[in-house]
Order: sequence, then structure tokens, then C-alpha cells
Amino acid sequence: MRVIALWFANENGFYWGILSPKNVYKQLKANPKVEVCFYDNNSDWLNAKQMRVTGKVEFVDDPELQKKAAEEGAPIEQLIGKPLGHLWKIFRIHSGEAFFFTLKDTLKEPELERIRF
Repeated sequence: MRVIALWFANENGFYWGILSPKNVYKQLKANPKVEVCFYDNNSDWLNAKQMRVTGKVEFVDDPELQKKAAEEGAPIEQLIGKPLGHLWKIFRIHSGEAFFFTLKDTLKEPELERIRF
């Protein structure tokens, strides 16, 4: 399990950026099957909503996204003290299955509607 902030989402999928020297990059290359959970950060945890997404990671070779990741990753470069632009790898979940739930749904999980995308 890893905590990786979602970079953005659009009609083409959910996108993340990761640095290639990290172990999680190598693990995703070896096994692209993932499950991610999004939480609406509701302070009322009994009513907090979550979305679980299951799918396969697809690495994206897009120079414009690579450039954008490098620009937005500048604070990390400053922290580490060296250029990281060429190390950013972009990946997405393009297709899979999602469902929404709250704690009230804990015992109903198998019955919850699944959304294919």
C-alpha cells in the first residue's frame, strides 16, 4: 500500500506522477493491477464517502505531461537539490471498475452498484 496524491482526472482516466528511482515505480511496472481509494475528507467520518477504483496502471509517454510534471514538481527539486524532470513517470488508470460507499454500507459492499469505465 502506498499513499500517492492524485495528480488529476479527466475523461481519459485518473493520473499520477512518480519518480522512477522509487520502488513503487518498479512494482507498478512488474504488476500493474491496482486498487485505489478516494476519500471526501469529511470530518464526520460516519458519513464520509469513499470511492474505490480497481484497474490496471498504464504508463503514459506524453512529452507535454512530462513537462507539466517537471514544472509542478519544482518544489521537490528544491527540496532534494537536483533536477528531477527526466525522472518523472506518468501513469493512469484508464479503465476499470468503481463503486461508492460509506461506513453505513460496510455489510452491503457486495451489493453496491459497480460502475465500469
